Amino acid sequence: MRIGVTGHMNITADTVPLVYDEIIRHLTKTVDSADLVGVSCIARGADSVFAQAVLDTGGRLEVVLPSRNYRARQVKPDHAEQFDEFLQRAESVQVMDFADADTDAYEAANEAMLGSCDRLIAVWDGQAGERSGTGSVVAFAHEKGLPVDIVWPTGATRG
Repeated sequence: MRIGVTGHMNITADTVPLVYDEIIRHLTKTVDSADLVGVSCIARGADSVFAQAVLDTGGRLEVVLPSRNYRARQVKPDHAEQFDEFLQRAESVQVMDFADADTDAYEAANEAMLGSCDRLIAVWDGQAGERSGTGSVVAFAHEKGLPVDIVWPTGATRG
């Protein structure tokens, strides 16, 4: 089973283990780890927590990057080591055909991720956001008829 992720980049440090534990619960109840493929853009926050959970449960990771310059322009120094590790451990990496990581590139990456998944995990507080944000991805998944599991544990906060 192929499971994608969308979620907030700005979850707090205290929220990370709460979200991680909830994602682990969803993954282990949904699919056998031998059949799990997680699809993530491996951004800071929810995407990376999901990627780590997929790998920790024995699943395979596929990465979708919004643009050719995503690593250089969007990955902050404190996330770079983890980002690079995910790239190295990924079974495949798809880079969208955009030079810059802008809203169009994010939307294309989200569409590619959703188009390759059987279900979506959304680390989402339920608040509407900007175009190509978590709420938009959830709405698009619903339009496509893709099952969506919302993860926002009690005590979770955004920074």
